[in-house]
This record gives sequence, C-alpha cells and structure tokens, in this order.
Amino acid sequence: MFVRRENARVFFRLYPVVSILVILHVVTWFMFFLSLSSAEPLWERMIGFNAAIREGEYWRLVSPLVFHVRFEHMMINSISLLLFGPALEQMLGKSKFLLLYIGSGVGGNIASFFLLPAMYSHVGASGAIFGLFGMYGYLIVFRRDIIDHQHARLLLVVICISLFIAFTNPDLNMVAHLFGFLTGGIIAPFISSRLRPHRPFLLHR
Repeated sequence: MFVRRENARVFFRLYPVVSILVILHVVTWFMFFLSLSSAEPLWERMIGFNAAIREGEYWRLVSPLVFHVRFEHMMINSISLLLFGPALEQMLGKSKFLLLYIGSGVGGNIASFFLLPAMYSHVGASGAIFGLFGMYGYLIVFRRDIIDHQHARLLLVVICISLFIAFTNPDLNMVAHLFGFLTGGIIAPFISSRLRPHRPFLLHR
C-alpha cells in the first residue's frame, strides 16, 4: 500500500499535488540552508509568528506549511507525505486532497495562535501531515468499505506512534500536531462521500 514503485515521472503524473508539495519543502529548506540573502526577507515574512498574525498578517497561518528549519524535520514530513499522501490524493482527487492538507495545517496553526504565547513562532507541515492521519482515522472507523482490516491495523499503529512522538517530544509543536489531526478528522466526512477506489486498500477483501 505504501511502497512506491513508480519512477519520478509517473509519480508526478499520478500524484501532482503530493509531488509539488514535497518539491516546495525541499526548495524552501535549501533556501534557508544556503542562507541566501534574497531569501531572508521572504523567510521573515512567511514563518508563523503569533504576534504578527495578531497584527493582521493572516497569511502566516498558511505559509509556514512549506517551510522547515531542520533537515530532519523536512525529511520526516516529506517522506510521510510521499508515503501517506498518494492514496488519499487518488481517492479524493487533487482539489479535495489539497483542501484536506491545507485546511488541516491551517487548523493546527489557528490553534497555535490561540493557545500558545504571543511571541511563539513556528514552521513546518506537521499539522497538515497529521490531518492526513485524521482522514485515515475517519475512514478506518466510519468507512470500513474503503480500507480492509489489515491496512486499518497498520494505519492505526502508525497514527498511535505518531501521536505518541508528538506528545512526548518537547521540541515539537504539540498543539499543531493534535489540532491538525482533529481538523483532518472533522473535514473528512465532508469530502469523503464520493471516494475513488484505491485498489491496494481492498486487496485482502
């Protein structure tokens, strides 16, 4: 289910939204890593910063979703997107998948704005990634016609491990992770009425 056998060209054709998001992760991280002078003003204007959001810079609720400071953070989020995004992009279609991804990330960032200090700043796609897990959680519980028992158990293990890491790692934005997950679960019933079949989920029926 989560093993990718396509070459890069085929993968991009089948899953363009996932592909573009991962490319944005990598490109923006390199801009930060190389300390490009032209990128510094962009970085300062795009990171999530609660005090700036309070002053009306609401784009900061969205823009942090493609920025990462640490290489390992960028890699974990990109690999998670490559593993768990394609099935949902295929089932939902490009527009609904993007709505789920961005909506979950924004949900996590809104929660961070209200629940964390005014001077708190953040970047990363973790809230959006956890929104995908929220969608999977909804499908496992309420759409058993979509995901068979074996795949459901695997996904539940992944979700539980991911939530455990988010709650026990003090360096992570627990609020964004949790509320990204909850937002994904809330969005799920509104976008899952007409799911396209994803064959690997049904192999064991």
